[in-house]
Amino acid sequence: MAGEYNGSSKASESVFKIPPIKFTKLFINGNFVDSVSGKTFEAIDPRTGEAITRVSEGDKEDIDLAVKAARQAFDHGPWPRMSGSERGRIMMKFADLIEENVEELAALDAINGGKLFSHCKAMDIPGAARNLRYYAGAADKIHGTVLKLSKGFQGYTLREPIGVVGSIIPWNFPTIMFFMKAGPALAAGCTMVVKPAEQTPLSALYYAHLAKLAGLPDGVLNVVNGFGETAGAAISSHMDIDKVTFTGSTEVGRKIMTAAAASNLKPVSLELGGKSPLLIFEDADIDQAVNIAFNAIFYNKGEICVASSRVYVQEGIYEIFVKKLVEKANAWVIGDPFDLRVNQGPQTDKKQFEKILSYIEHGKREGATLLTGGKRLGSKGFYIEPTIFTEVKVNSLENNYAIEEDMTIAKEEIFGPVMSLMKFKTMEEAIKRANNTTYGLAAGVITKNLNVANTVSRSIRAGIIWLNCYTAFDVDCPYGGYKMSGFGREFGLDALNQYLQIKSIVTPIHDSPWH
Repeated sequence: MAGEYNGSSKASESVFKIPPIKFTKLFINGNFVDSVSGKTFEAIDPRTGEAITRVSEGDKEDIDLAVKAARQAFDHGPWPRMSGSERGRIMMKFADLIEENVEELAALDAINGGKLFSHCKAMDIPGAARNLRYYAGAADKIHGTVLKLSKGFQGYTLREPIGVVGSIIPWNFPTIMFFMKAGPALAAGCTMVVKPAEQTPLSALYYAHLAKLAGLPDGVLNVVNGFGETAGAAISSHMDIDKVTFTGSTEVGRKIMTAAAASNLKPVSLELGGKSPLLIFEDADIDQAVNIAFNAIFYNKGEICVASSRVYVQEGIYEIFVKKLVEKANAWVIGDPFDLRVNQGPQTDKKQFEKILSYIEHGKREGATLLTGGKRLGSKGFYIEPTIFTEVKVNSLENNYAIEEDMTIAKEEIFGPVMSLMKFKTMEEAIKRANNTTYGLAAGVITKNLNVANTVSRSIRAGIIWLNCYTAFDVDCPYGGYKMSGFGREFGLDALNQYLQIKSIVTPIHDSPWH
């Protein structure tokens, strides 16, 4: 058995009293409203599988109302017309309010998404405030360029807000994903319709409330709970939305692109799936490498797009690496995310829970060796042991080393606490195997050799490469995908530019003394 299971909630109740749920309706044009249909759906506590509350279920008609409000706010409202510094001031106030309510917000993501309360309080919620402040500081620094044109003309460019943005966010990091999109879009002067994941709508509604308190004008930020097939599809195909930004699965990303192209050909930015490799070379510090590898897949119960689910260890250190990895897995504590002793909470929902267990069975049937884990924990809730497979087979050899993985668990994104552990001989082999995937979101390299680090990081086709670290995100560091992991970049000024259009203006210059 991998890890210790602490299924009791008594310890967690003594640490933090879960607050009542305040906001469950849709937020449209500055007000909380029922859905047009009056329908609601359950928000589930993954610790138990039971309902926390019911929230309003938005559909196409509700998206239409939200888009109408966002369009009015963009075309005629003050937000895109106020100075960048004034937008920044309101965003700074928004950030302050988030910090003032950090415990309640952290509790919402923990109870609704199974995320560790301590991590949400220390990282996710403060990270949202940092994100807002970063882009608030950029709001008055959006510049065009002056062009030196041939003949008797002068030109310059403007960077203008793209318009109404539809934002469809996932359930694994509800807060971070909300502001990953909202921060740069609001700074640019855009208005938004946000559809949170149906699994985790509670914190998004609270952020809508705080946005109103901060002074965002009505219609600038709208939040519509609902399902992807209805509310999400309505956003993707809406003729009056100017851009869609989406983080989620590659399968859904394809549908969004198709709908966007078939409607008004709106631009789309996609941050999609991954099957990220972590390459550990023989000169690595073993203990450091084990810690990095373990946390890179089991952090946030493996529900992270950049999770290093494929771990390649050079053969000279493979055996000792495996031994230490098992020791770490056995010390891992799974249980109530409000318990400060716990390292891993429940998977976000029943569907994902069952999908992960199905992949684990695939690995067993296809002949991989189950090193540790592989089962659910407890009789209620969506808890799964940290699972490590070895002997993950390959079906192609070149120059006597493996270049292609054969098993499903090494090829498909699982999005859960499941590691495929493999060995390699040479740097060339490691590079080929790392690149042998349809994805290209992230990768990690652990080595003390600068030449190896430089060669490998330039050879792997992925949007971000971490050297001797992993998941080292920062709001100033852009990241995004290659290949089927999507396109566009989150974070940094690159993200801001995705919400801006470039307009060129040209005028004749008569009788200029120079050209």
